Amino acid sequence: MKTKAAVTWDDIKDFESTAQISIPLDPLDRVLGQEEAISLAKIAASQRRHLLLVGPPGTGKSMIARAISMHLPKPRTELRIANNPENPERPLLQVLSEGEVLGERTSVQESVGLLIPPEKAPEAVAEKIGYLCKHCKKYSSPSEYSCPICGKSKIDIGPETPFSDLLGNMFGAMNYGGKERVNTTRVRPDGTEETVVFERAGEQIRVLDEKALAKRRESDKNTNHKTLVKLERNPFVLATGASETELLGDVRHDPYGGHPGLGTPAYDRVVPGSIHEANEGVLFIDEISHLGDLQRHILTAMQERKFPIMGRNPQSAGASVKVEDVPCDFILVAACNIQDLENILSPLRSRIIGGGYEVLVDIAMPDSPENRAKYAQFVAQEIYIDGKIPPATMDAVEVIIEEGRKRARGDNMRNALTLRLREMGGLIRAAGDLAVVEGSELITADHVIRASERAKPAEQQIKERYGSYTKGLSKDISESQKEKSPYYMENEHLDDQIYR
Repeated sequence: MKTKAAVTWDDIKDFESTAQISIPLDPLDRVLGQEEAISLAKIAASQRRHLLLVGPPGTGKSMIARAISMHLPKPRTELRIANNPENPERPLLQVLSEGEVLGERTSVQESVGLLIPPEKAPEAVAEKIGYLCKHCKKYSSPSEYSCPICGKSKIDIGPETPFSDLLGNMFGAMNYGGKERVNTTRVRPDGTEETVVFERAGEQIRVLDEKALAKRRESDKNTNHKTLVKLERNPFVLATGASETELLGDVRHDPYGGHPGLGTPAYDRVVPGSIHEANEGVLFIDEISHLGDLQRHILTAMQERKFPIMGRNPQSAGASVKVEDVPCDFILVAACNIQDLENILSPLRSRIIGGGYEVLVDIAMPDSPENRAKYAQFVAQEIYIDGKIPPATMDAVEVIIEEGRKRARGDNMRNALTLRLREMGGLIRAAGDLAVVEGSELITADHVIRASERAKPAEQQIKERYGSYTKGLSKDISESQKEKSPYYMENEHLDDQIYR
């Protein structure tokens, strides 16, 4: 069987713009370089192995983690907490299968509301709950997070987060087809307005008017359980920088405790942690060494695949509430910088190695015709993700490739292209902003050249203006600040060569 030949720079260099470049549907194929990490990521997804990614920021670690989650099957269980009449402070855990959840849901839905085909709903509603593609205007199942007709995401891309690596925000928006329900209003025959809810009902849409909503609320009052972790959920959970309660769960405080008629029942105050929300999915923790002693709890959860939820504030009304053996069978994808390796607990690293892989991510890739074509694909991806800048000419792409070579040389990598792609993405956006401001339909080489001046780090700007960081510091702070600055006092005698 013949394998498909790789696309090279010669195949695309005569394109009019990056709008003609195809973006792969498989998220792992959108990762630039990192062949070893991608290979291990595919194994991690198929075999449910843990992964530790080691390397500098901006090299695609979180994108790899998100891509793993998108290669996993959809979650098949729902976790609920129910009241325990014999001992309210020990709520009962219920683990429901997909069949049980859908069967129960069908039974409830049949009692209220009106089922309609997606084509009968307002287009804006059908888009928001995942039935209608905003790009090609074709209808498909809401379980398809990308349109099977045009291949594009059916959901608007959200804003970038401080912890998003390359393309991270695009995958974060792909939460299995968007919202589950939309609230709107309509005018009654008598001219008054009423609230109407449109919600998913398999391949159809359920319409609930105010009468149906009242009936559902009355039904909900009679239940004595709450859903802890939904069946339909994002299989990727970002726990970077999480606190103890965010990571491990908690029981909310109520000054009246579970007192009937005054307080909130214990089961209704139980809050899941990230480790529980990641059950059957991926738990991603960047800078994992910064968790400190919380790493021990991560280790326990990985070993037992279950972890109790309890009140973690001894002064709280939830301190005595505890739910035992809550499932947390997740794939851990952790990341750190090289210098932080020694701060990861040895038992945790041993668990990762014993049930997964450690990989040092690349900071550059060889400058070859195939990799230059991948760089062009990266430019097209960044423009698509941003959504506010125009396509780039191939001349502009060539300038970006040259900048990639230059930055690789800064890492002492010869004949290579940098994989510090978050910084390269910033350059592309800066060039795109110039094009938009000037009313240009395309990002040109001139835009990229001028943007490279604007996209310089502050340290480089200081060096160019003052000659060195120390000289810049001496100009920018007062004499009293100098006396309190150990950095300035210790380094004012060093020459510029040391800083270079």
